[in-house]
Amino acid sequence: MSKVIVTTTINPPTEALQKFAAMPEWQLVVIGDKKTPTDFHIDGAIYVTPDEQEKYDPELSEALGWNVVERRNYGFLWAKDMGAQVVAVVDDDNVPLENWGKQVFVGQEVEVDYYETDKLAFDPVAVTEHSHLWHRGYPPQLLGERDFGEPQRKIVTPDVQADFWNGDPDIDAFCRMQFKPDVVFDASRFPLASNKVGPFNSQNTFVSPDWLGEYFLFPHVGRFIDIWTAYYVQSRGATLIYGPPTVRQDRNVHDLTRDLAAEFVGYEHTLALLQRLEDDPMAIFDFMPERAGVAYRAYRKHFE
Repeated sequence: MSKVIVTTTINPPTEALQKFAAMPEWQLVVIGDKKTPTDFHIDGAIYVTPDEQEKYDPELSEALGWNVVERRNYGFLWAKDMGAQVVAVVDDDNVPLENWGKQVFVGQEVEVDYYETDKLAFDPVAVTEHSHLWHRGYPPQLLGERDFGEPQRKIVTPDVQADFWNGDPDIDAFCRMQFKPDVVFDASRFPLASNKVGPFNSQNTFVSPDWLGEYFLFPHVGRFIDIWTAYYVQSRGATLIYGPPTVRQDRNVHDLTRDLAAEFVGYEHTLALLQRLEDDPMAIFDFMPERAGVAYRAYRKHFE
């Protein structure tokens, strides 16, 4: 199968996962966790049990821990072994719209609205009609500096395509507390890109298999596991575009206060991290516990 969708879940089969599993030309791989129902099954999907993960790489399993979204790193390894030509990573509460997967430009030339800026980082939400919001993981210290000017048209070849989401968008907890948004993004504003790094998540994103070796969800950094990964792969040279909304997020129940606490590591360190990454991508490990480095090295062995 040349197109693989990767996700994790601790829930019974959701509407989103059932729709992803039914998509022609795509193979859904669901990575189980300790809290996932033991009888989990979706017709057309591959379910990877906790025991299978342990057998595949016990060192990686120990370093990642359990009941964490970072288990989907095993999904990237499954996709690699399946010879995937493109890998989509999704959340189980992001219901695909009719246009999902119809315009994936990974590895292909595409014309985009391109924002050339001298800012440290780019926030894609700032150039939409919902510019009062901001993408989860954008440094809050830079929120007052999000005037990115007018775009030019440019042709790029993306390694990563991060599609947007209608409904409850991917924003920081204190942004959600303040605005409680339910949005629809204007699809005509996409695709777009910038010369500077920007945040993207692991809930509706397409990745080139050439970048799976670096696209590793770093564990033990709160709710920044995918955001810091996003900044890291771009600092290594991956080209990113943002695509139009292709899912409706019917967000699973969250405790926003707990989310806020889990995001504090990013509020405190992301700005300094971005400054360091400009010169040295490996500086990311200075911002992480040693256990995250152990997990990364265990993962990387599969690509050497």
